[in-house]
Amino acid sequence: MMKKNRPKPPAVPLERHDTVRHAILAALADGPHTAQELSAACSIPEKEVYDHLEHIGKTVVHEGRRLVMVPSECRKCGFVFRKRERLKKPGRCPVCRGSSIRDPRYVIPL
Repeated sequence: MMKKNRPKPPAVPLERHDTVRHAILAALADGPHTAQELSAACSIPEKEVYDHLEHIGKTVVHEGRRLVMVPSECRKCGFVFRKRERLKKPGRCPVCRGSSIRDPRYVIPL
């Protein structure tokens, strides 16, 4: 017995009243969050979060605020990535070469 290939109903996008960046801004005002937590809260891929964070960092300066990144830290040796400018998580620790690194956290303090 063969199954009939029924066409799938068209995907209906979720209704959003706010933009993605407004949702990220609201989450960042609550306290520090990782990119993974922000992607889950806003229902977007984690890769897109970094682009939005970069833009948010530039726009909040006009309001007299700033985007603060709590640096990543190596779980193996404790090295802290203080001078890192990029928003993404580093791949390896320069000291012990370990790849178990705690994600950076982002916040916009009031």
